[in-house]
Amino acid sequence: MMRMLNPNQNMKVGRNAPCPCGSGKKFKKCCMGKKIPQPEFISKPPPPENNLAKKYLKKYNIYLKSARHIEHIRRAGKLVLDTLDLVESKLAEGMTTDDINTIVHEYTIKNKAKPATLNYNGFPKSTCVSVDNEVCHGVPGKRVIEAGNIVNIDITSILNGYLADANKTFFVGEPSEEAKKIVSVAETCLRRGMSKVKPGATIGDIGYAIQQYAEEKKCSVVEAYSGHGVGFAFHEYPHVPHVGKKGEGIKLIPGMVFTIEPMINLGKKDIEVSKIDKWTAVTKDNTLSAQFEQTILVTENGYESLTPF
Repeated sequence: MMRMLNPNQNMKVGRNAPCPCGSGKKFKKCCMGKKIPQPEFISKPPPPENNLAKKYLKKYNIYLKSARHIEHIRRAGKLVLDTLDLVESKLAEGMTTDDINTIVHEYTIKNKAKPATLNYNGFPKSTCVSVDNEVCHGVPGKRVIEAGNIVNIDITSILNGYLADANKTFFVGEPSEEAKKIVSVAETCLRRGMSKVKPGATIGDIGYAIQQYAEEKKCSVVEAYSGHGVGFAFHEYPHVPHVGKKGEGIKLIPGMVFTIEPMINLGKKDIEVSKIDKWTAVTKDNTLSAQFEQTILVTENGYESLTPF
């Protein structure tokens, strides 16, 4: 789930650009000039263990994770994947999006965890379900799933005080050629972004790889939302845009944990948020949108997915 925090994190943002906080509003009408908020921690981060960790906390507000913390996040990640697998096995024409929410909620509680989205900033459900032209943050309800739909299910679980976040886009019935294309491009964009993660690379390298592939395939990258740090809190630093320039942004170092979750549109990148539920983002031109997400750890030699699929 993409609801970012930091409006001024080591970047220049134009007044009329989408706000990096992930609200979908223009920067000038959202976070410009505001004090940077702090994450809402589920587990209290420990003090930095070395000078580099102190530097990243002081300069970027990034909390590095130790081996113990990573193991907890990995366990939460396994639950997220198990939940996605369960939903996939039951996903069918005729279900409502609220049926999907019930499956996620009950399985999460059964496994002694909590759904992170429930009541998060007022979000009323335990998962986000986004169908066809819905980009993200779809609020489950009475909508009936139909043959030919593409359905994105985004799950974040809190297990023993730690969080992991992942999502997938699924086909229901026989997909159209357009649906096949956008789902393939979105998953490949995630893989391209992940492949750039290693110590010494930058956040800009991730966004550049994603943007280049999407545009090569005549698709667009949604810029209003981004990836984010995760583990101790639902949304931590850094902010991880899915567009960028090589070599720009924060340098990656071992112990960083964040999501990569590109939202790719078949048409233009522009989105709008529902005036009814105040959450569901849709493509302005009504074209299809797809997304895939994993929680990524920067290791000594590259990366590890803590939600691998």
